[in-house]
Amino acid sequence: MHLCLIPSHDESRGPSFNGRAERRGSFTLAPAGTGAVSVRSSGRTRPGSGTMGAARPLALLLLLLPAQGLLCAAATRFQDVLNHGSTSPVTSYKKLQGWSSDQNKWNEKLYPFWEEGDPRWKDCWKGGRVTAKLDSDSPALVGSNVSFTVTLQFPKCQTEDNDGNIVYRRNCTRDPPASMDQQVYVYNWTEWTDSCGWENCTSNHSHHVFPDGRPFPHHPGWRRRNFVYVFHTFGQYYQTTGRSSAKFSVNTANITLGEHGMAVSIYRRGHSGFVPVARAKTTYSVTDKIPLSVSMFQKHDRNISDSIFIKDSPITFDVKIHDPSYYLNNSAISYKWNFGDGSGLFVASGSSTSHTYTLQGNFTLNLTVQAIIPVPCRPVTPTAPPPTSAAPTGASSDSDSSPTVESVEDNPDGGCHIYRNGYYGSSIAVVEGILEVNIIQMTSIQMTESQAENSLVDFVVTCQGSLPTDVCTVVSDPTCQVSKSMVCDPIDVTDECLLTIRRAFEEPGTYCINITLGDDTSQALASALISVNGGASSGTTEGVFIFLGLLAVFGTIGAFVLYKRYKQYKPIERSAEQTQKQEGFTAYFSTFKAIFFPNSTERNPLLKSKPGIV
Repeated sequence: MHLCLIPSHDESRGPSFNGRAERRGSFTLAPAGTGAVSVRSSGRTRPGSGTMGAARPLALLLLLLPAQGLLCAAATRFQDVLNHGSTSPVTSYKKLQGWSSDQNKWNEKLYPFWEEGDPRWKDCWKGGRVTAKLDSDSPALVGSNVSFTVTLQFPKCQTEDNDGNIVYRRNCTRDPPASMDQQVYVYNWTEWTDSCGWENCTSNHSHHVFPDGRPFPHHPGWRRRNFVYVFHTFGQYYQTTGRSSAKFSVNTANITLGEHGMAVSIYRRGHSGFVPVARAKTTYSVTDKIPLSVSMFQKHDRNISDSIFIKDSPITFDVKIHDPSYYLNNSAISYKWNFGDGSGLFVASGSSTSHTYTLQGNFTLNLTVQAIIPVPCRPVTPTAPPPTSAAPTGASSDSDSSPTVESVEDNPDGGCHIYRNGYYGSSIAVVEGILEVNIIQMTSIQMTESQAENSLVDFVVTCQGSLPTDVCTVVSDPTCQVSKSMVCDPIDVTDECLLTIRRAFEEPGTYCINITLGDDTSQALASALISVNGGASSGTTEGVFIFLGLLAVFGTIGAFVLYKRYKQYKPIERSAEQTQKQEGFTAYFSTFKAIFFPNSTERNPLLKSKPGIV
């Protein structure tokens, strides 16, 4: 044990004898790293009498102390290093499995400790400064595991190779200290360890121990694990070896609820010891509420993040429980929904559900997720008998001193379980929106020979729901996968959702047309496949189904079946004069879109007035 002598700071001035003050000497005898023991001399000193009275106890103690304790060099503890030099009072914490108390001694000779701002940090790594990023997957439900990942970020052009060495990347812009024709090492740890085994890599074998003196675990790939990571939380530490990143998990059963800090100190392998290279810290939280999130999706919703949805269109609610350690895998989970529109309480066993709001307005959505978690049944705990009266009256006949069992609940299979709940709430607005768009007619526009470079097509479009404020047309390849052009225009529809959209096609061919009508909160899409012949040719062409052009592929029988199922669309009657103006265009209309776009099947509404042209 190391002992320290500390002069007391509260020396008192004794009573005066003939105007001469008396001083009483006192010292503190302190075992290193523990509390101090006070030793006070009984001798008195007066001016002119010397200091022998106070010096005798000191001299005696100095003779008894071992040489290494003379100067009161208190042993460095993990707490001193991992708290970055700032000490904190020792607090009693519940033991974390696999962790050790930070009151243990730290081997500062093998693992030196540097304060922030120490100039030695500048030279701890070749080519620059290493930084560390520490992340966690919290919040964690109490009882589950919370995981931490620390990743080292090396200076520019440096990376870790497959053997765990640090090398310069080839073809990097930063010039390495040697030619890039061969591999250039920052740290070639393989060269250090290839010539030796696990037991004889250093003369004193000190390279294979942690800061507390415990030996490294003998991993098969120990030569590639050249970093030591020491984590610290709740007055305890965990140490491990690794490469340029490390990951570990902690069970939260003994961690109090709330937000906590996790710190890590990282050391690299050196020739005669280990060298500090980086520190990092992060916060994590432990909760008794199930962490969860809810995503909402609606088909025609224009902005899913604004909490504004469309009336008479189903909303899909998808619940995601944050359980990265799969703690709830064997639990029975139920989802209790209250959509806030008077439809009542809805209980589901799945994480996804849908609901349709039939009224406009503002609503408050509430969700309660409940998990029934199987746990080991607690053992029988005896209860101490009640105190008896001091008078010798004997035990009462109805007194109960038998053991009692803590109240537990049974699962259907006879086991024990606990309940955990999670909650979600959100305010949403429901408004009128565009529910459906239909292309009811496509017409080619007669063009003079001087204008024959482009083919013009008019699309007559109707919609259901609210009136649109903008229209976008996307022209794509026949597969509707590769976009060729997009045109968007504002529109002013005041009475009825009926408009004509005119678009130009530079080249003949087959195109996929997507027409989207939208307002501030919603949008809906209609699609069609058309074939544009191009040029100003004479004669009149009729609109036919796209599947008629595929008869050679499907065969006569297949075409007959498809024809029976999808009857030919009949466009609105045109006068003979209008018909004669149709030139250079073949339209394979969008009734066949029911095959490719089943959610946008046309309903063939009738025109009630002549629409304007966009």
